[in-house]
Amino acid sequence: MALLLVIIALTTSALRHIHLNVPLLPNEDRTVWLIEARIDFYAEGEPVTVSLDIPDQPPGYRVISEQAASPGYGYSIIARSGDRRGEWSIRSASGPQTLYYKVQVVADKTPVQEPLELPVEQTSFFWDESEALAAGQLLESANSTSSTPESLTRELIKLLTASEPEQNAALLLSSHSLVDVLDKLLGQAGVPTRLSMGLELKDARRRQPLVPLIEVYSEGDWVLFDPATGNQNLPADLFLWHQGGQSLLDVEGGRDSSVSFSMINQTLPALDLVETPQGSNAFLLLGIHHLPIEEQSMFKILLLMPVAALVVVFMRVLIGVRTSGTFMPILIAIAFLQTALVPGLTSFISIVALGLLIRGYLSRLNLLLVARIATLVVIVVFIMGFFSIAGYHIGLNTGMTITFFPMIIIAWTIERISILWEEEGWYEVLIQGGGSLAVAVIAYAFMKCPIINHLTFNFPELNLVPLALILLLGQYSGYRLSELSRFRAFDKELL
Repeated sequence: MALLLVIIALTTSALRHIHLNVPLLPNEDRTVWLIEARIDFYAEGEPVTVSLDIPDQPPGYRVISEQAASPGYGYSIIARSGDRRGEWSIRSASGPQTLYYKVQVVADKTPVQEPLELPVEQTSFFWDESEALAAGQLLESANSTSSTPESLTRELIKLLTASEPEQNAALLLSSHSLVDVLDKLLGQAGVPTRLSMGLELKDARRRQPLVPLIEVYSEGDWVLFDPATGNQNLPADLFLWHQGGQSLLDVEGGRDSSVSFSMINQTLPALDLVETPQGSNAFLLLGIHHLPIEEQSMFKILLLMPVAALVVVFMRVLIGVRTSGTFMPILIAIAFLQTALVPGLTSFISIVALGLLIRGYLSRLNLLLVARIATLVVIVVFIMGFFSIAGYHIGLNTGMTITFFPMIIIAWTIERISILWEEEGWYEVLIQGGGSLAVAVIAYAFMKCPIINHLTFNFPELNLVPLALILLLGQYSGYRLSELSRFRAFDKELL
């Protein structure tokens, strides 16, 4: 059972890390790219509509946030037929106009399951007589050394980008761009293609153009090529902005339009980039990031209790430290998280000591147990109020934090210690009271550890690991560490 709990905890945590990008370590930073698209055009004094193709689930990256800066313009995002576009509109504009679109992206290697866009029927390509002859000879040369659409594409790129291109390639490139020639040649060969555009991510670059790319349909998938180099698939530093579909930029009511891109990389905490699961995602059942902040703060403390419980079991079962109850060290450790260690220890010892003096007087009144404990609760409230007010007047803010101590538990602790004093004597009170404080301090040290705080809050399922260890410790029936000295003489006699 313990092994099964550990496997479940580690597997679920790994899936959370992979699918939601939750960092495994605290204070982990990620590089984020801020990309700005600038649209310039000249308005002609009539209604203007500007439509820009914007990224949607680009491969290798994840969009974190996006915004548009367009004074006087209305802006909306329109998704239609697998194409996502930002659209600006205004009733009337004249003169030079500038619009901005900004997007924050972070590298994300998680594969995104996108619907495969099937190739459309290729349109007819028209060459003049000399170009048609050159194109036919280029295709014949490339076909002789290729067997698949990918290999045909690579051979055509070699012919078109050679340092000294042959006469046929030079003729076609003299009146057409490289990507247009490649697109037409592949279409003439019956290979489905679509044109795309990417952006090279380089820090602090301004007015960068998009790099033309071409995608070839082969064996049920689209394969990306860089026409300038012949490199296949997407480079790590290339952000795919535009894929097939409509044009990159459309401007109605204006002329001389252009779009350029600037970029800069930033560093943000990895926790700020955690994806929020949507819909029926299974991690909604285990994650607490979608809860209100107040409830998250409560759970952040509660999720540390299994760690404190493991410390208590370890210290009692293996070390043999005697404590005043099982849960008392846990509650004291949680109180220390609120008050800090030194003020918490001072407040706890002072309240318990003063409570014991009053409990000694109450024992002379021969009250029933319930009435005696209720009286202690009321007295503890007054004691804590006195410490808080006194701390406020002498300028100690820590005096106000003692109210986080569980009053009922303190009252019950005073009662138990009093009974223990009467039955076992002051020595046993020091042993169990000191053991409780020692275990609470050790538990506090673990609960205060930044990596434990991070893992228990962001990976709640990891609390199954302390549960598994507690189950294993519950099966231990050997000697405790504190008992070894008692049996050392006995061991010598046996030897």
